[in-house]
Amino acid sequence: MKITERPSPNFNERPAGVLIDILVLHYTGMPTAEGALERLCDPAAKVSAHYTIDEDGTVYRHVAEEKRAWHAGVSFWAGVRDINDRSIGIELVNPGHDFGYRAFPEAQIAALIELGRGIDKRHRIPAKRVLGHSDVAPKRKIDPGELFPWPRLAAEGLGVWPMHPRLDISRSIQVPEIQRDLAAIGYECPVTGVLDEATRAAVSAFQRHFRPANVSGIPDGETAALAALLLRERD
Repeated sequence: MKITERPSPNFNERPAGVLIDILVLHYTGMPTAEGALERLCDPAAKVSAHYTIDEDGTVYRHVAEEKRAWHAGVSFWAGVRDINDRSIGIELVNPGHDFGYRAFPEAQIAALIELGRGIDKRHRIPAKRVLGHSDVAPKRKIDPGELFPWPRLAAEGLGVWPMHPRLDISRSIQVPEIQRDLAAIGYECPVTGVLDEATRAAVSAFQRHFRPANVSGIPDGETAALAALLLRERD
C-alpha cells in the first residue's frame, strides 16, 4: 500500500527482547487532520504513533515499527504495564467526542484493514490483542469509541468479536464474577468484590468495545454474558 512519510522525533528504542504483540487503535480527537499530524510530529508534545490514517484513506508513517512510539501512555493489558514497549499504535483521524465524533468512513477502515494485515503478517499479533486505547487505559481514554466498527475488523482477523447465541441476561451478577472475567480477558480489574472505580472503568471499556449501544459502567447480565462468551470463544 502507498504510505506517506511524515516522520516524528517522538520515539525511542524498545526494550531488548520484547516482542511486538499488541496493536492499539486510537482516534486523533482533534478538530482537523493537519492539527493532529502536527501534534504527533511536534517534539514539544512528546506524543506519537507509528501511523495515522486520514478519513480519505491516506496513510502516514511517523515512526518505524521496530521503534517505540509514544501513543498508549499509562497503560495495562494482561498483566503487563507500559504497552508502548510491545505495541504498534495507529491513529485514525476523527474529531472525537469533544469536537463532533462521527462514524469512520469506509476509505479509512479499508486502509486500516490493509495496513493491519501487513502489520499482522510482519509480527503475528494475536487477534485478541488488537485493542482500543480505552481497553488499555480505561480510566483515562474512551477512543476509538462507540462508533468504531470492531465487528468489521474481527471479520478480517483483526480483533475478536463474540458470536451471539442466546445470552442468559436475566441471572443476577456478582461483582467478583465480572471482575474475574474482565481480568482474564486482559483488563486491569482487580478482584476486590467491590464495584469500585477501577471496576466501573473496566466495565465501561468492555462495553464500549463489545456493547457500544449501552455504555453504563454497570455489570449487568448482558455484559457478564458477553464477557463469558468472549472468553470461551477466543481461547
